[in-house]
Amino acid sequence: MKGLIPAAGRGTRLEPITLAIPKELLMIGDKAVIEHVIDALKLINITEITIVVGWRKHAILDYLGSGERMGVKLTYVVQDRRDGLAKAVLAAEHIMGEDPFLVVLGDNFFYPKNFLRDIINFHQQKKADATVGVAEIEDTTRHGIIKGRGFNVVDLVEKPHPEKAPSNLGCMGIYAFEPEIFDAIRKTKPGVKNEYQLTDSIKIMVDEKFKVLFRKISGQHIDIGTVEDLKIANLKFSELSGR
Repeated sequence: MKGLIPAAGRGTRLEPITLAIPKELLMIGDKAVIEHVIDALKLINITEITIVVGWRKHAILDYLGSGERMGVKLTYVVQDRRDGLAKAVLAAEHIMGEDPFLVVLGDNFFYPKNFLRDIINFHQQKKADATVGVAEIEDTTRHGIIKGRGFNVVDLVEKPHPEKAPSNLGCMGIYAFEPEIFDAIRKTKPGVKNEYQLTDSIKIMVDEKFKVLFRKISGQHIDIGTVEDLKIANLKFSELSGR
């Protein structure tokens, strides 16, 4: 299975820090957050990884290089317009080809890292067309929210207000896909913030009766979206590493 890391967002909630560097290069302990993601993929033997870049792309290329330093092979794709996560995934279609692939957002800090293997095993054993990693969350306005039945996803809503949220299960930026997702993205219309939302693409797959499942994730998961998130992630890293 190949890996795909979208890393083209501007990170406006982290300004002024992200006026100079991409949020994916913010340091968690002794590594940029995106390097922690790459380490997690390598841990489950995913070493062919595509990075979708955009904002301050040269900084990411300078930091990661070819991937040789980390023992992986990196390929880069440029998302010219910051028009949503769905379009970031679509930008890599020519590299993903007909193979299944795992998407992990480049601003995610999580522990333990090996839980990605559980997502993949679940996806393959259930013969799913798409599997969404979810966890119980507090702020529905920061996540895509699913409505589930058994293991099946029956509805998704992007960043709803709490009173309109179908559950408290939020998408954690970790997805396993078969190539059918690309056709769904092409059918997707602009949604929240006038962007092409990946949750809307997955909802199209649900409506078209593809097998879309969800898997609850255990452990620690922090979306580095604010300065406070960055502080919490560094405290958690120090706690876990004993530093």
